Amino acid sequence: MHFDPSHLAALAAILRSGSLDRAARHLNVTPSAVSQRLKALEERVGAVLVVRGQPAAATEAGERLLRHAEEVALLEGSLARDLQLAGASQATLRLAVNADSLATWFIPAMAQGARDGLLFDLKIDDQDHSADWLRRGEVRAAVSSDADPVQGCDCFFLGSLTYVATASPDFMRRWFAEGVTGGSLAAAPAMTYNAKDRLQTQWIEATFGVALSPPTHWFASTHAFVDAALAGLGWGMNPEILVREHLAAGRLVELVPGRRLSVPLYWHVSRSTAAALVPLTRAVRQAAAVRLSADATA
Repeated sequence: MHFDPSHLAALAAILRSGSLDRAARHLNVTPSAVSQRLKALEERVGAVLVVRGQPAAATEAGERLLRHAEEVALLEGSLARDLQLAGASQATLRLAVNADSLATWFIPAMAQGARDGLLFDLKIDDQDHSADWLRRGEVRAAVSSDADPVQGCDCFFLGSLTYVATASPDFMRRWFAEGVTGGSLAAAPAMTYNAKDRLQTQWIEATFGVALSPPTHWFASTHAFVDAALAGLGWGMNPEILVREHLAAGRLVELVPGRRLSVPLYWHVSRSTAAALVPLTRAVRQAAAVRLSADATA
């Protein structure tokens, strides 16, 4: 079955922008034209593709067709680069990545992808759950701590992101004056990114062999984690890359010197678009090699 490229572009614009009006501005056509293209596509498929709302959302059929549109755009963009064609359109890539990777090493890979004509639609999720986006077919690639390849995907080890349990000197004096123990950790305020974040409890279990649920602040921001630790609000697992200078200057200290937690990371990429994403995969692996530990068990 052949689909009109302008119809697929209209569907993608609606679902990315959230409305027909914004899609029309993006495509430089009238809202009526966008509506007509969507209607023609729905008639072609024989199913409703978009649920009108604020924002507009895809039906199951709409999501499947959006994936097709994205794959076609990625493959056409790759072909245009190979043939050195002028005026090649940009393709949008949906991928899942954890916030700490985005804050520490992933942006240079994205910059290279942008130079190759990619636009990015990022889904931010915990590294233990980012591969689920691939399993649901909602993204074409993901940075994940899952070493098992997602069905239909290639998987590459990237390196390990090292975390340090850190707090300010003042916080250490107030809460750990008698030392860092299971008892003091049960009372001292921690910091947690969101309900999926288990780094703090994993570190406690690995270091002290106990399962604790300490009182916690909630900060859904990598940089807020560092700022909150500096301000003495609580202790938390911060990427060593981000706190290296603070540790060296004494603005932060390790709760237990030398007891760090490393999270291996993997790049999963759908085989349906793997060929088109070879330059990005290369850039991701190069960026990871610069900032991550090469040891999977570091």
